[in-house]
Amino acid sequence: MEGSEPLPEIKFGLNELAGSVGDFGTILPLVLAVSAVAGLSLGYILLFFGIWFIITGYYYRIPVPIEPMKVIAVVAIAENMSAGQIAAAGLILGLLFFALGHGKWLDVLENYIPRSVIRGIQLGLALLLVRTSIGFVAGDLVVFGLAITIMAGVYVVSRAIAVPDLSAVILIGVAFGTGVVLHGFPAMALLPLPHLFLPSPGDIPAALGTLVVPQGLLTITNAILATSLLSRDLFGQALKPARLSRTIGLMNLTTVPFGGFPMCHGAGGMAGQYRFGARTGGANIYAGIFFLLLAFLFACPDVLSLVSDGVYATLLVFVAIELGRHGIKTESYLVTGLIAALSVLVNMTLAFAAGMCLAYGIRYLNKRGRKNTKDQ
Repeated sequence: MEGSEPLPEIKFGLNELAGSVGDFGTILPLVLAVSAVAGLSLGYILLFFGIWFIITGYYYRIPVPIEPMKVIAVVAIAENMSAGQIAAAGLILGLLFFALGHGKWLDVLENYIPRSVIRGIQLGLALLLVRTSIGFVAGDLVVFGLAITIMAGVYVVSRAIAVPDLSAVILIGVAFGTGVVLHGFPAMALLPLPHLFLPSPGDIPAALGTLVVPQGLLTITNAILATSLLSRDLFGQALKPARLSRTIGLMNLTTVPFGGFPMCHGAGGMAGQYRFGARTGGANIYAGIFFLLLAFLFACPDVLSLVSDGVYATLLVFVAIELGRHGIKTESYLVTGLIAALSVLVNMTLAFAAGMCLAYGIRYLNKRGRKNTKDQ
């Protein structure tokens, strides 16, 4: 991290292993669904996630997760966006954020976007995660109940006897083991050599209008500014927004042309990893190794489908709790609450715009009120 304080030591203890899976409940369902709908190679998606998890673990020295760009993933699934349109969006955003990381624009945005707005994005994401978990629970209520019981039980025991919280690791291990017993071990697959894949000019208009604008807004607020703010809350030092922007740009420019899915950082993932015990970049390296193993040995979707939807729902709920806990640390519950509500009821683009208007409206009224009081 930038600053005068020394870089933290990378550790590989049980806490880091437990924290490494803290964001899997967000990553795995999205990449599995996107690969199936858009025809992307699940193996390459997992491969590049693994590589960049390891790179960021060594570079940042604290758990800075890698996540699929959520807007692109959700819209691609809902509207059957093509692989070319997804690639176009990823390359455009990669260029944009790499450029922003070398200028002063993010510092300007950080100064002009109120903290209550960023907190609203965090709280809105927490609510969206809860809503998403409901979809997973719908057809898997019994497993969800069992998974909640396992995680809560392990968490309580770990607190009582002062050992690392391995609830997520144990839950995923039990889920995979149960899947193998019920369905058998899936066939292994090796990745073919990568090849260059570039979008056509016709993919760019749809990517710009449907994917780039809303995803760019969410990336600036949640993946960069909210992650910077949350890193200060959790680790005592705020990662510079420009630095986060540069790594987002690089990871997309180096992976999307070879079959990777657009990636970013995320406050939700950081909260999830911290919640499950991650404190250093070792958690990222553990996660990266896991994804590399999946990519090289289990490239087919059957491996991820061994884990029941109820397990994913449980992970999402626990991550949402951690993220929401930080989202309520705001100077304006009105602004934060409005953004969170509109994020669920409408979309995050409108929520952000409405929150900015309300925040600056309140700021103007307060300033005018102080002026009137001073004049009296």
